[in-house]
Amino acid sequence: MEITKWSARELSDKIKAGDISVSEAVEAQLAQIEKKDAAYNCYTRVLPEEARKRAKEVQRRIDSGELENSPLAGVPIAIKDNICTKGILTTCSSRMLKDFKPPYDAAVIERLNAAGAVIIGKLNMDEFAMGSTTETSWFGPTKNPWDITRVPGGSSGGAAAAVAAGEAFLALGSDTGGSIRQPSSFCGVTGIKPTYGTVSRYGLIAYASSLDQIGPIARTAEDCAAALDVISGADKRDSTCISQESYAYSEALTQDIKGMRIGIPSGYLGEGLDREVEQGILKAADVLASLGAVVEEFDLKAVDYAIPAYYVIASAEASSNLSRYDGVKYGWRIPEYEDLQDVYLGTRSKGFGSEVKRRMMIGAFVLSSGYYDAYYNKALKVKALIKQGFDEAFRAYDCILGPAAPTTAMKLGESLSDPLKMYLGDIYTVSVNLAGLPGISVPCGLDSRGLPIGMQLIGRAFGEKDILRAAYAYERTREYMFAPCTE
Repeated sequence: MEITKWSARELSDKIKAGDISVSEAVEAQLAQIEKKDAAYNCYTRVLPEEARKRAKEVQRRIDSGELENSPLAGVPIAIKDNICTKGILTTCSSRMLKDFKPPYDAAVIERLNAAGAVIIGKLNMDEFAMGSTTETSWFGPTKNPWDITRVPGGSSGGAAAAVAAGEAFLALGSDTGGSIRQPSSFCGVTGIKPTYGTVSRYGLIAYASSLDQIGPIARTAEDCAAALDVISGADKRDSTCISQESYAYSEALTQDIKGMRIGIPSGYLGEGLDREVEQGILKAADVLASLGAVVEEFDLKAVDYAIPAYYVIASAEASSNLSRYDGVKYGWRIPEYEDLQDVYLGTRSKGFGSEVKRRMMIGAFVLSSGYYDAYYNKALKVKALIKQGFDEAFRAYDCILGPAAPTTAMKLGESLSDPLKMYLGDIYTVSVNLAGLPGISVPCGLDSRGLPIGMQLIGRAFGEKDILRAAYAYERTREYMFAPCTE
């Protein structure tokens, strides 16, 4: 098998065993990017010289035995373009930050560097993570490696597409309302959104601060667990990051799920769900049951209101977070202006894309005097009810099973012409962010058009080990489906 088809764990083990050098792995990855990325537009920038230099440093650390226990030693990793990398352009795929080079690394980058990973490049995304298709990027849309006429999902579409196309062994994305899980579903890869507070948000450029969380996208649950082993942990620079007793996620990867109780919300099936997606989820449920899990349907309360609550809260926080981009302190500024008001209006009008401006305006409206209680406060109350509904469910179940998206990947341009349709596509993912829970998307088959279907496993707060164990057990029953473009 060619190098770029190995999993991240396989690659690291072979490097540490001396079967392949870090430089060889980096060159193989760079060659695949050069060969494939013109068709898919996964990267906003590739870092060949930096990666080659870094490969030599990591090889010395591996040879000295320093990285013997690192699960990602020597692995080239790609990073979503809203995660800060010191001295390297970090743009959020927006004109507003087209020249921004952060003076510091995000916490997750520090931890990847300490573990001996090699940053290979920055990945395309929906502008400021606002979108579900990776079509709102200032750098143009990313295309799905399974069918280039279709979207890869979003906002971490560049990350999911890169892994699917063999352009990344592993990628880091961010998830505010499904932005790791939905593109993973569309691209036939595995992606996990950790519990809010598990991974430091220091250095993640904010969209909605109470919902954002960094997580990995890879081919396997094993690779996702290895990445979480590295990037998780308390960080005093992020007051929302919570210290835990153990982060040893890889230790949870056993095939034994006998007696595990898995619930399927009855509201997740039926109306609004593509028939082939539903069949794929039910077949996956049968597989889990055959492995000894107890699988049954139940009623999950309050999630029917997740979409409106999510878009009120996320837009309100986005309006607040993005108000800092005013053309004064940093970021792009309109070149010609007469006064300060011109700077503000011109910079924001031309610096942001239409989807970002739409959400900022919605956010400003729901936070305005006279509407704050009617919309924002009410959405916070619904958020609390959704959390209560999940808490009640987890008194009976170890994890919850459902689809990651109501359909497989749609055609390019379909959602942009109908924003409401795009928002409704997040119906199975946003409640997880509102409740602060972990969720993982795992490929579970193809539809009649040959497009991937993803199942979602949701765990209780800090229950990553449960969903990783179930995902790993399921993965062991099938071969990984490579996108046709990798053949």
